[in-house]
Amino acid sequence: MYKLNQNETPMFDALMEYVDRETIPFHVPGHKKGEGVEKKFKKFMGENPFKIDVTVFQLVDSLHHPTGPIKKAQELAADAYGADATFFSIHGTSGAIQAMIMSVVSEGDTIIVPRNVHKSITAGIILSGAIPVYMQPELDKKLGIAQGVTPETVEETLRLNPHAKAVLIINPTYYGVATELKRIADIVHEYDIPLIVDEAHGPHLAFNDKLPMCAMEAGADLCAQSTHKIIGAMTQASLLHVRTKYVSQSRVQAIMNLLQTTSPSYLLLASLDTSRKQIALEGEELLDMAIENAEYARAEINKIPGFYCFGKEILGNPGVFALDPTKICITCRDLGITGFDLDMILSNKYHIQMELSDLYNVLAVGSFGDTRENLDKLISALKEISDEYMNKNAVKPDFIDIPAIPKQVLIPREAFNGYKESVLLEDSIGEVSGEFLMAYPPGIPVLCPGEVITEEIVKYVGDLKKTGLYVQGTEDPKVESIKVVVR
Repeated sequence: MYKLNQNETPMFDALMEYVDRETIPFHVPGHKKGEGVEKKFKKFMGENPFKIDVTVFQLVDSLHHPTGPIKKAQELAADAYGADATFFSIHGTSGAIQAMIMSVVSEGDTIIVPRNVHKSITAGIILSGAIPVYMQPELDKKLGIAQGVTPETVEETLRLNPHAKAVLIINPTYYGVATELKRIADIVHEYDIPLIVDEAHGPHLAFNDKLPMCAMEAGADLCAQSTHKIIGAMTQASLLHVRTKYVSQSRVQAIMNLLQTTSPSYLLLASLDTSRKQIALEGEELLDMAIENAEYARAEINKIPGFYCFGKEILGNPGVFALDPTKICITCRDLGITGFDLDMILSNKYHIQMELSDLYNVLAVGSFGDTRENLDKLISALKEISDEYMNKNAVKPDFIDIPAIPKQVLIPREAFNGYKESVLLEDSIGEVSGEFLMAYPPGIPVLCPGEVITEEIVKYVGDLKKTGLYVQGTEDPKVESIKVVVR
């Protein structure tokens, strides 16, 4: 199956050699293997993390110009995922996505993207100077979430924009919904341009047949993955995979060098190395367990009055080609409470922290780190919440239609860098936004720099704020004012 020995962990081994040598550190960081760390923090952390918190030198290699253990560790990751080359990202998938975009488009180029993009994608568009053309994903009004973009939508958008230089797809979505990615790859390649994939929520897909097809197998040219989200890497550790004739590996390395720190965390690099070994060798078994646990939780939650967890029954709906069963989306609309309400109850009363909440749902991200005991605690808490709220005859939250994509009159980079002034949000209708406006998580923009602010958008933001949902993006933390471009 693999060409290389996936038992190897060259990055972690190099750090262990440094520790075993009992090296005397006259290098940064200044805590000197933990000797200079504040006592309370060190007591909690223990000594070992500080012993491998090192800087760039020959033994441990350089992330910007890898020739030793980092190079070997990245080659092992590429082998595990079926890529031609893989790059370690220690500034998360956000940074990997920005590098991915900047590798395939430049200033003035058109890139086709879904509207339900994470803000990192818009940031990549700003950094590159590209011109975005947006595709509307399918919307499920019962669940109140965006699903995937259909192949038909991609095909039509390319027909109208044959000059586009790249297409970006999110797959799977935050909620675990996958589109027909292989078919989309074939459509995009008919135009002789690359398909790049935000696979932040799919670093595990390649290792179990019960999961949707991964981007590399589907024929994508580049994909970025949050290795820390589902599998065993530490937060901020991600991967960028390349398998394409459209961009050279050296180009991607150059862009990564432009964006990444010259002082990477070797703890994060080691966690990428070891988590790759784990998922490559044990992934199928571990993911079987994660899927079994998640399906158990889904079945039990669906027995509780007022709650609903979607599953295989929505397959075949527009934008729903496959599902990642480890994502547990709990819809609470029938209880007469919002997802934000449920999120706060679970957190404050039961000390159960969910991944995100929106108007109708909370999301639990399942992994092989979950235990049946913890899932039972969640199920028990939901039963108590159902008993408390089910018979109150509360009004179900109405579906709030997401505003239409506003007119773009400036490219995002021009608007973001342009001269701006702050106005009250209610007075901004008709002006050109110089800022983002988004509900977060998951960070889907309602408004991007360069777009005309509409009355519909202003009302939508007001409705979201009334429900307690978190709206962000503007410099004003209360989102009462917004910066508009002075033209």
